[in-house]
Amino acid sequence: MPERWSYVVLGRGRWARRMREVLESEGRRVARIEQTRVGADELTDELRRSAAQAAWLCVTPGPHVATMIRASIAAGLHVVAEKPWLCSAATTAGLEMEARERGLRVGVHFEYCLLEEVEAWRERFHDSQGLEFGGRFTTSRLDRQGIPALENFGSHLAAIRRHAAPKSQIAELACAYEAGDERRVWIGDECIDFLRNREPLIQRFVERLEGGAEFPFGLDFGLRVTEDLTKWRDRQTAPSRRP
Repeated sequence: MPERWSYVVLGRGRWARRMREVLESEGRRVARIEQTRVGADELTDELRRSAAQAAWLCVTPGPHVATMIRASIAAGLHVVAEKPWLCSAATTAGLEMEARERGLRVGVHFEYCLLEEVEAWRERFHDSQGLEFGGRFTTSRLDRQGIPALENFGSHLAAIRRHAAPKSQIAELACAYEAGDERRVWIGDECIDFLRNREPLIQRFVERLEGGAEFPFGLDFGLRVTEDLTKWRDRQTAPSRRP
């Protein structure tokens, strides 16, 4: 049985606590760094002192994410960032190259891609064309992070599409705060409702990250998800053409 990794969770708040709890429940040693807005060299030193093998960034998106990833790579750690992935194509390529040169994995946390029904779709639909994909992800909660709903929740929906049926056309993406609670995706007349999900998705993601097989959720995957969302949003906001 492969040796289990140890982790350092960067960030504070509900999600950072949740990640520490899940990782510890799976027998992983977990350190924490709550004060993350420090210089890159100082952060690298602190990451090294953690003696972890992987860093999990539980912070809101922004330019500081790339700095944290570079510091983690410099410290010799694999890295997981939370969605949405908002770094540029050039920054994404540079980070992936740095990680590859060090033999490290860097990725974005898209846990819903590992739903059993989504994986079944991937087996059936990954190379299929002519399909229409739709999804709704709404919540009754307030926006407490200042992240637009399409970026925050839509990234989950777009990631499912890109993982399971990347050649499909997006027919609908509906995301909102302070609305009814709904989480579902569909291809044609087949629907997956994952609002009441009880599958151990974070645990599956950790297994994929630590495993020797191909890891499909790298930074480039996160970039493509964001590009898909941008194209969808631009189509919805473009003025209609009249004959």
